[in-house]
Amino acid sequence: MSDASPVLATDARRVAVMTVLTVLAGAVDAVSFLTMGKVFCALATGNVLFLSFGLAGEGDVPVARPAIAIGAFMAGAAVAGVVLTRLAESGRPWFPVGLVCEAVLLVYAAAPVLARHGTGAVPAQDDRGGVALVAPAMGVRASIVQRVHVPGMPTLLSQTAIAELVNDVLRRPRAALRGMTAKQRLARTRWTATVGGIFSGGVLGTLLLVPLGTGRALLVIAAAVLLLAVVGMVAPSPVKEPVPDSP
Repeated sequence: MSDASPVLATDARRVAVMTVLTVLAGAVDAVSFLTMGKVFCALATGNVLFLSFGLAGEGDVPVARPAIAIGAFMAGAAVAGVVLTRLAESGRPWFPVGLVCEAVLLVYAAAPVLARHGTGAVPAQDDRGGVALVAPAMGVRASIVQRVHVPGMPTLLSQTAIAELVNDVLRRPRAALRGMTAKQRLARTRWTATVGGIFSGGVLGTLLLVPLGTGRALLVIAAAVLLLAVVGMVAPSPVKEPVPDSP
């Protein structure tokens, strides 16, 4: 076994974890967009555009929901950034703790929706509360992903991954995965996993909504996040604290 093998094994585990989180982010956005007033809880860029449309008074786009989503996302990211940093500095397991916090927020968002509406549609007057709880969960996710720092796998958006993947294919159109170096192969795998993960998550979230409704769909996603947190607790950590670049 070469000296690079342990590093590649660690990177493979990171890619696997980030792929699962990417799928779940896509599922969250499917649930929020389709049942919470056409707003994204994970894709903050979309909400910034929706807010600009609403403020400009065009396209019949509301102002309140994207504004709530942006503010709640920022609050979740800010709080998680402080908490995760302190946990990391004290040598505590920040990765599973962050995932547990995300899952708890999703459960809190799902519980009132499920209690009031079951598998039915969420009325317009109630969906803002769901957005206010799901969006900070995705803000927590953003802080987790930033700290894990897997290049090309932000889990919350796919634009950069699509551009990187297309450019890589254009540079090496005839290069199959077996003909690449380990580093090139891993990079292409990351970009492909990000794009495919977002797409698969959107499909998954949409399919969950049909039989389960908003509340139960969010509970299923929260359960998957909790399962990943448990794996992170009982198994050797799939992530390491990024090492700062030397000055």
